[in-house]
Amino acid sequence: MMKNLLCLSLASALIAVSCGTAPRNTTPDGLLVRAEDPAATFDPSAVAAFKAAADADSIEVHSVMVMHHGQVVAEQWWGEGAPETPHIMNSVSKSFTATAVGFAIAEGLISLDDKVVSFFPEKVPAEASPNLGVMTIRNLLTMSTGQVGEPQRRGQQDWIAAFMNAPVDDAPGATFRYNSMATFMLSAIVQKVSGQKITEYLRSRLFEPLAIDGYRWDESPDGINAGGWGLYIKTEDMAKFGQLFLQDGVWNGVRVLPEGWVAEASKSWIESGPAGNEHNRAPDNEWSQGYGYQMWRCTPAGVYRADGARGQFIFIIPDRDAVIAVTSNTNNMPGEIALVWKHLLPGLK
Repeated sequence: MMKNLLCLSLASALIAVSCGTAPRNTTPDGLLVRAEDPAATFDPSAVAAFKAAADADSIEVHSVMVMHHGQVVAEQWWGEGAPETPHIMNSVSKSFTATAVGFAIAEGLISLDDKVVSFFPEKVPAEASPNLGVMTIRNLLTMSTGQVGEPQRRGQQDWIAAFMNAPVDDAPGATFRYNSMATFMLSAIVQKVSGQKITEYLRSRLFEPLAIDGYRWDESPDGINAGGWGLYIKTEDMAKFGQLFLQDGVWNGVRVLPEGWVAEASKSWIESGPAGNEHNRAPDNEWSQGYGYQMWRCTPAGVYRADGARGQFIFIIPDRDAVIAVTSNTNNMPGEIALVWKHLLPGLK
């Protein structure tokens, strides 16, 4: 599926540039285009209703941005939120790391079936489990490493070695278990094959095309971006990322993401309800709808999201041609999502 993605991406970009007919997503100063009449496509009372309901449920919301038909139709910040202040993304960071993996695959640096141990043979323990030996990049992307417990990094100087020395009790690929260190390993692999931290690797490929600036990303003790957490970006940058996925990787008429990557990353590759899901595992639960390449599927049909602890979300809603970005500081993430479906989604006309 991902074969020849780089050639396809370059060809698509040249076609888009030569045609020059696609509407622009950003203004000359890099900001998203604002709708001249936002009330024409979005109920302006929806955000106020969402915030009032969040306050009533003690959900501390910091920002909301809604895009409809490629333009911003609502935006608001509260409390610690501010338009020019990068906000902690927590595990929304994972979706950006997966995007770096998509670029690396398209450029022929790695493949989904590459073995994890092949990149760091010097870190493999002498008594390594056979399961560790067959673990692939695909298993890292889908949180199916076979590790029953997430490898512990606390107090460790070498996080790669900590991952390699963790038990791999089950066959990789069989069971979903949430594992942020698996995403760190993706960051480490991209840095190994590209010679760049993923902040640098993504700069020309993603951040500059989308006019995303002022970002930062926490690192391991030996200088590898954390990957699974630690990214700080602005709410507008979250909306840009979601809109890029909504447009199948094309931005301002030019292909940015490899052809086919959005479809691959956003589909459900593994059931996410079984072991390792710390949330309620009821069938209608938002963390039981399936997991893609560091993306979650949602209960409304066709909707998927980037998802971070304490209530950081980017919802991509293809059938409504919409993106909703939210930042928060709450333990009630299920309640926050429920309020998005109750108030913000119906606000789209």
